[in-house]
Amino acid sequence: MAAPVPSTTAGVEDVVAVIVLLTEFAMLRAPLLRSQVRLYAFQSLAVSVLAVVVAATRHVPDVYALAGLSFVLKVVVVPGLMRRLLGDVEVHLAGSSRLGAASSTLVALGVTVFAFFAVGSLHVHSSLLPPTTLAVASAVVLVAFVLIVLRSDVISQAIGFYSLENGVTIASLVIAAGLPLVVETVFVFDLLVAVVAFGIIMRVHHGRSQTLSTDELDRLRG
Repeated sequence: MAAPVPSTTAGVEDVVAVIVLLTEFAMLRAPLLRSQVRLYAFQSLAVSVLAVVVAATRHVPDVYALAGLSFVLKVVVVPGLMRRLLGDVEVHLAGSSRLGAASSTLVALGVTVFAFFAVGSLHVHSSLLPPTTLAVASAVVLVAFVLIVLRSDVISQAIGFYSLENGVTIASLVIAAGLPLVVETVFVFDLLVAVVAFGIIMRVHHGRSQTLSTDELDRLRG
């Protein structure tokens, strides 16, 4: 069983989780696709740092391997592939949002408040399950959904999906850091499969429509 989390360590986990959430808000407002990719890389770096903190403070050496895998895949490989794709298609601006910047931010704030109230209603009081970090992780997932729904280009939607996985990773780190390494790495390799699938979809979509916008797809009716 994992060791109890000291209050200072829990505070560090909370700070890193909040940084991840603020980065998610920045993605929502970023006008350039390359900016979104850079923000995702920074967010993933923060998640890797959180994994190192959890491994060191809860004495779970396997999580160091997870942190390394997360760094290589999320900070280096995925952003590199996204930048290469953007270089091939020569698209710089993110697709238009279905709401204005202010309205999108208000929606994101709304789902964040909902996440905090939802987790607070669980009345969790455990040193092994920091409620603040769990609430922030839930907010990251919900804001990522907002990014996916409101942006009308496949790059932004893919970044939203990848960052949603970061939120799930934060939750798994604070809830179940002591699980076997093979279970923890499933999240990382699920992301790898998603990257390959999204990459194929992006290239096929751009090859057929010469755009990364999903407006044409949104107008399709069965």
